[in-house]
Amino acid sequence: MKLALIGYGKMGKIIEQIAISRGHTIAGKSSSKEPIETVDFSKVDVAIEFTTPSFAVRHIEHCLDNNTPIVVGTTAWNEQLPYVKTLVEQKEGTLLHASNFSIGVNVFFDINKRLAKLMANHSDYKPSLEETHHVHKLDAPSGTAVTIANDIMLENDKLESWKLGEEKAPEVKPWQLPVTSYRKPEVPGTHLVTYESPIDTIQISHTAHSREGFALGAVIAAEFIQEKKGIFTMQDVIKF
Repeated sequence: MKLALIGYGKMGKIIEQIAISRGHTIAGKSSSKEPIETVDFSKVDVAIEFTTPSFAVRHIEHCLDNNTPIVVGTTAWNEQLPYVKTLVEQKEGTLLHASNFSIGVNVFFDINKRLAKLMANHSDYKPSLEETHHVHKLDAPSGTAVTIANDIMLENDKLESWKLGEEKAPEVKPWQLPVTSYRKPEVPGTHLVTYESPIDTIQISHTAHSREGFALGAVIAAEFIQEKKGIFTMQDVIKF
């Protein structure tokens, strides 16, 4: 498979190494110094995009215009997802987007939803969420944490919103889910969901040991969508 890397920072370089190790080739690279327009998409089977929220939608549009399936790992652009979904349908294109490409994290998402459903009727247990990432991560909470929080609320109709605290837990109303973000040197990513009662505590967590899990998942996602049409997420990949 011939891949285009849209974004060639730390993640892009790790994706390149893993893609080559799996027998793929890199047909083009785009970065802040080499915009996406410099890539010859006639030689590309799938694009993998890890950039910034302000560029993600433009990159999706460009790939759709060039009939190229795209895997998008950039987060914090989801308010534009309805527009993007409509565009994919109009162009009969292919998009796979996810807040996290780690296979382990996507299994964790599924476990989180099941636990939230089980705990929804046990009001003595108060849910909370913590996420810890490296100091270079700009968004807080992480896109992964937002997915986890939204899934908890989806299964628990007593929760109407989540509230962020940075470096300390926020004070919340009974209908709010507390989400705490920590930034520490060289931490790839940890997410912890807690249900605490006066009697006991239930916790589930996922800890990344390196960026390689995210990069491997992105390459597996590209392999998954190569011959497909439509809109997909990593949940489609892990259940395939």
